[in-house]
Amino acid sequence: MKAFGYVRFSGKGQVECDGPIGQEAAIRQYADAYDITIEEVFREDGAGGTLETRRALAAMMVAMELSHHGVKTVIIERLNCLASDLIVQEAIINDFRKGGFQLISVHESDDLLGEDPTRKLARHVFGAIAEYDKVMTALKSKAARDRKRICEGRCERRKTYEDTMPELFHLINELRRKPRGAKRMTYGQVAEELNRRGFKTSLSGEFNGQIVQNILRK
Repeated sequence: MKAFGYVRFSGKGQVECDGPIGQEAAIRQYADAYDITIEEVFREDGAGGTLETRRALAAMMVAMELSHHGVKTVIIERLNCLASDLIVQEAIINDFRKGGFQLISVHESDDLLGEDPTRKLARHVFGAIAEYDKVMTALKSKAARDRKRICEGRCERRKTYEDTMPELFHLINELRRKPRGAKRMTYGQVAEELNRRGFKTSLSGEFNGQIVQNILRK
């Protein structure tokens, strides 16, 4: 028997099924085990599981309708590699059924197009699980982004001169402790000394007493 392989890969974040290399390997391994010749593998790159119109899928359907290589069978790795959305799955499966084609899943069933109650139930269960996984993956990704945003906005301490310029911070403390006559240096005097030594503020400006005071308070 001859067959086509169908591989769908939506992108780096795909979790519905294996990557394109893994999907194709599973399809070819199945074909070898059942003496099936894979005439061509149609690859759908960057196609989401809910996208019903796809170029590779359309090309494959046309090839079967025109009896290209006499192929009427398609092998996929899993049903959710065909589509993760249950409604889209059923639309594609219905298209296969109308064309008189066969759809085989490596991991789920020999033929997913049957209309007997047990097979329909199994197909819907597989689809429901895939749809649940898709929705939960999206929700968990959003929750992780929200948590990171909240943490960065509320939990991360603002960096101070002690973090970014520890030598300057310790010098200011030393100057404040250093006596000038009978009195220690004022904030203004410390600022003058820093300017004299060529230090600049974080905005590349000169120091003044208020800036020095703020640095020590933080």
